[in-house]
Formats: sequence, C-alpha cells, structure tokens
Amino acid sequence: MKKSFLILMLTVIVSAASCSFTTKVENDPDKDKLLIDLISYVLGKGHYDAKNINDDFSKEVFSDYIDALDPLKRYFYKSDIDEFKRYEKLVDDEIRNKDITFFNLTYNRLQQRMAEARILHKEILEKPFNFEKDESIDTDYEKLPYVASKIDMRNRWRLQLKFNVLSSYYDKVEEQIDSVTKNSNYKRKTSVVLEQEAREMTEKSLKDYFEIADDLERKDWFSIYINSIVEEFDPHTYYFAPQDKDRFDIAMSGKLEGIGARLQKKNNNVEVIEVISGGPAWRGNEVEVGDLILKVKQEDENEPVSIVGMRLDDAVSLIKGPKGTKVTLVVKKVDGTTEFIEITRDIVELEETYAKSSIVKKNDKIFGIVNLPKFYFNMQDYNQRNAAKDVKQEIIRLKEQNMDGLVIDLRDNGGGSLQTVVDIAGLFIEKGPVVQVRTKGESPEVLSDKDRSILWDGPLVILVNELSASASEILAAAMQDYKRAIIIGSKQTYGKGTVQNVMDLNRWMRSNDFGDLGALKLTTQKFYRVNGGSTQLEGVKSDVVVPDRYSYIDIGEKDQENPLPWDKIAAADYKIWNGYIDFDQTINNSKERMSKNDQLKLIEENAKWVRQRRDVNMYSLQYGKYKSNIAANEKRVEYFKAIGDYKTNLTFQSLPYERKMMQEDSILERKRNRWHESLSKDVYVEEAISVLEDLKINNIRRSKNPVSLKN
Repeated sequence: MKKSFLILMLTVIVSAASCSFTTKVENDPDKDKLLIDLISYVLGKGHYDAKNINDDFSKEVFSDYIDALDPLKRYFYKSDIDEFKRYEKLVDDEIRNKDITFFNLTYNRLQQRMAEARILHKEILEKPFNFEKDESIDTDYEKLPYVASKIDMRNRWRLQLKFNVLSSYYDKVEEQIDSVTKNSNYKRKTSVVLEQEAREMTEKSLKDYFEIADDLERKDWFSIYINSIVEEFDPHTYYFAPQDKDRFDIAMSGKLEGIGARLQKKNNNVEVIEVISGGPAWRGNEVEVGDLILKVKQEDENEPVSIVGMRLDDAVSLIKGPKGTKVTLVVKKVDGTTEFIEITRDIVELEETYAKSSIVKKNDKIFGIVNLPKFYFNMQDYNQRNAAKDVKQEIIRLKEQNMDGLVIDLRDNGGGSLQTVVDIAGLFIEKGPVVQVRTKGESPEVLSDKDRSILWDGPLVILVNELSASASEILAAAMQDYKRAIIIGSKQTYGKGTVQNVMDLNRWMRSNDFGDLGALKLTTQKFYRVNGGSTQLEGVKSDVVVPDRYSYIDIGEKDQENPLPWDKIAAADYKIWNGYIDFDQTINNSKERMSKNDQLKLIEENAKWVRQRRDVNMYSLQYGKYKSNIAANEKRVEYFKAIGDYKTNLTFQSLPYERKMMQEDSILERKRNRWHESLSKDVYVEEAISVLEDLKINNIRRSKNPVSLKN
C-alpha cells in the first residue's frame, strides 16, 4: 500500500512541476486563488474516483455551499438566491480560471444579511410574545422557501425566536411549580416576568452565537466554500485549514503539547471548562474550572499579551506550545481575585481517546473487556503510542488475571490508522491476510499479519454498532471472515470502505509567500475484506443482530452524499480459524436468547419512537398545545426510563495498575466508576459475556499455538 501510494504521489509531484500554480505563485498575491488551483489539481490527480468538474458538478457545489452558509434560511432572501444562481453552472469555470467572484459575492452578502439579523432579532425580542395565539412553526428548513420580503424575513425570525422563548418559558413555569411544591413560602413570579426572563435567555444565547460568528474570519468562510467543492468527490475528502489540521492531528494521536486545559469563549473572555487529568495545569493545581484567562506571557517576553476579545483559536495558539517551554497566565479566579500562574508545558495525553480495559466477573469466571474509542496513532512517528500497542498491553494485563474470554468493544469507533488494525488482528490469528487495499488503476495489495504467534487464542467477541466505521469494520470483518470472533451488534456497521491520506499542501510549493496553506484529506484507496467483499455502503453484518438507539436512524455511509459505490474483488488466500468446536451453535444460542430479551424489545420500541419524533417538523406555538405535546412526550420518556433501570449480574473491576494510579488520581477513579456503572447496565456486554461462556475451545488447537507475550 505504501509503495503504490508513493508512486502515485511521485507521479503527481513530478507533473506538478510544470503546473500553472507553481509558476504563478510569486506573481499571484491571492492566496484563495492559489488554494483553489492547487486543491483542484490534487483532487484530479490523486483522488481514487476523481469527478468531472462540469456543469452538473457545479450545480451540486452551488446547492451544498448555499445550504452550508444558511441552513435555516434566515439570512438570504429569494432575490439573493436568484442573483447567486447566475453562478449555478459557473463554479466549474471559476475553478478552472482561478476565479472567486462567486465566493466574494456570497461572502459579502452573508456579512450584510447577518448584520441585518443582529438588529432584527433584538427588535423582535424587545416585545413580549403572545403564547395564547394559535400558530405553529415548520422546522423542515430544507423544504422551506427563501423569503421574498423583509416582512417575511421578520416573521421567520419571529417564529424561530418565539419557539426558543416558548421552550425556556415552559421550563421556567415548570421550575416554579416545583419550587412552590417544595417551599410554600416561595415567592411566585408572574407569567409576564417569566416570559421576560425567557426572552432575556434567548437574547443571551443569540449574543453568544453572534460572538462565535464574529470570531470567524474571511478565511474561515472560504474553507466552507472549498469544502463544498472537495466533498462532492466523496464524504471523506476534506480540506483542513492550518488550525483544523492541528485539531485533526490531536484527534488521531490523542495527545497535544500545552498546559492541559479545555477552553471556551465566554463574553469576550477565555474560560477554563476542564482541567485534563495528568496534564501540567492539573499537576500544578492552580488552574481551576471557571477561571478566566485574561493575559498570556511567553518566557522570552517582558509583558503579557491581553487575549480579551481575541479569537479563541488565536488565544489557544498563544497558550499552547512545545514541551518544556514556560507560559505565564494572568487569571481571574472564580472568587474575583487575579493571579499570575506559571506553567511548564508538556505533552498532554487525552486518556478518553485511548484504549481502556476492565475485569468482568460472572459467577466464578473472569472475563476481560477492552474498549477502543478509535484506532489512534502518531502521524509523525508510528512507533510512538498507538492503538495496537495499547490493546496488546491491556490484553497481556488481562491474561495475568486469568481471563476466560475477551470482548473488544468497537461501538462508536469511527476508525483511524489502517496499520493498527493489521497489528491488532495479528494478536488473534496466525500469520495471514487482514485486509486488501486497492489504489486506482492498480492491482489490490494484501496487508497481512506476518507473525505466527498469537497473543490471545481464547474465546473472542467483538461489539459493533451503526457508528463503527472504517478501521473498526476492517477488524470486525477480518475476525468474521476467519470465524475467529462472533460479531454482536447492529444489522450492519457504518459502511465506510475507503482509505484517506492527509497531504500537506505546503509541500507542493517550490516557494510560498502566503504562509501555511493547510492540508487535504483525500480518498486515495478502497479496502476490501479478505473474502473479497467491500464494506463500502454494506458495512459488516453482525452474526447476532440486536437493536439499539440508532436502528431506525439514517446515519450510515449509504445515507451520506456522494458515497463511492460497493464492489467486489477476488478473495485473498486465507484459512478459517478452527479453534472453536461450536461456533455456529453458539451464534444460534445467542440469537435465541436475544429474541426473548425484554430489555432489547424495549430498546427497539424506543428506537422506533425516536425515529417518529425525528420526523416531526410542525410545532405549535400556543402554550396549551405545546404543554400537552410535552406532557405526551414525557409520558413516553418515563415509560422508556426502564431501559436505564436494567441491571446485569456482572461486576466490573479496574486492573491492578489502574487501581494503583487511582490512589493519586481521583478524576481517573470517577471516570472508571462511571464507565463500570454504565457497563453494569449494558445488555450488549451482558450477552457478549454469555457468548464467551458458550464458546468451547479446541484444546488441541491451542496447544499447537503457544501464546507469545513478546513486545
């Protein structure tokens, strides 16, 4: 795979040497035009299934871009759209000509309309709403027409704001009823006062919304335009502006360099909303949730820089920095005092993104469960901490506890590194193919586990759901094709059978006077199961299908725009695992148990109701009807609360190394306690353990393949 991709990139780079964007860089001062030219070229040369950039392509970009700018149709008028439509079939021409007239027109018009909306919403919220008037709002914005006049625009905003205020007003009325019930001396507020407070809450929410919008610069809106173009190729091709690329790297590696605190913008201030366990700020024990960071001073500067009113991204850039460097924060504490806090930056690992495991006890047996949120890795150095290394270490630790079976939980795991999948699959099988990868115009390449040793040759179950995607599907598919594990979960997984590579756009430039150009995540390959089938669109079909909350919601690859098609190639040469005696019978036993499980019947009933609620678009703005509708919904919610009351007969316990860490880290202890509490109510984990109990192992098979604990 690496070889074929490098050949492709070498070809493209050599070709790029004579391409227009490399010869006009110094003469063209417009970075936006350069980006359009560069990205369209890379897409055409490097995408697995490059689209023809023609009038049909142009129309799709036009529609998606306008929708991205104004999804609720509360800014643009019909006259604006009619004016924009002159460019509906010209986007392709503008791409070829490095012309951004259409973007400039829409950007300037949006800024104008948003300025008008700032005034309009304040005018509307100055007056009380009449909740006795019988009117309704349609929230199916996709089907709503654009308004034709200022009167229509005012009414659209009025209905949306009234809907928001009504929701807050209802909550306040209910809160007051509860307060009066609990305290007979409680001083009641009139409906007039409650309505006014509800309007003030809505005004504050909109103030926060427009503050975030004010933080967006022209380049941020241009990124939206670029992504409206690149996402027409497929749902997973994406342009990362420089700071977005940083966030992507952090998400993939699970680590960053900085102080170890999550920040958000609040009334022009930067507020600490979480101190990350184990990070520098946590170790220093001086920064607290709720603190406001007013100024930032680097160790080589004399005076601190005020970040009040600064864009959050810019403020974060000043606060974070390389490991070992020092930063001084001027912090306004929750009690109103101001402190100077010096912090030495360090690598901060986001533990919630990493694999974690637990001992599971049932009767006199011990099992293990490993939860893997994503297939993480360091994009600069694979040999650093990654998902495969961590999963291996957790299994070794669980084996030391003499576990009788293992569950790998891939639910909600959206994927990640392809190499980590191959490495993890190799922990459970002898050497052999794990996945097939095909680059455009080339024969498929088989990625194999080449190590004959097996770390875990005991019973194995993999849990999946509709949000298990990409790398998760590769692992589940390989274990299913080998008959190495029983897959329990949704009817099918997400259905993403494509491979993306992240290309640093700066590397394409011989010279660059425009600063960081960002990166392009580009679909370059498709992967296939060892049996030859693609997981694209179809996903992995579970051996034991169980309903969950996503069962009736359209969230898979097949429900996205512009997905690549399903296809099939020849199977790889692989041998089915013969370590189980009763594999098929165990699946049948599980299916029978699940069909009789009352908890699952209730979950499926709830999933159907959730789907029905999602299809509701009309809401009454008359208080009596609104209240009746809420009461009916709450009655159903109350009925479904029994789902959360479910309790298994399983007990969960952290491994010894974590219990030792908890003596100094109460945050970790609370996180694990919450996780264990959730697992103890999890019917899917309960069934996974029952399946592990049922699986019988061929002891002769095991004796032929001694377990290796090598690093």
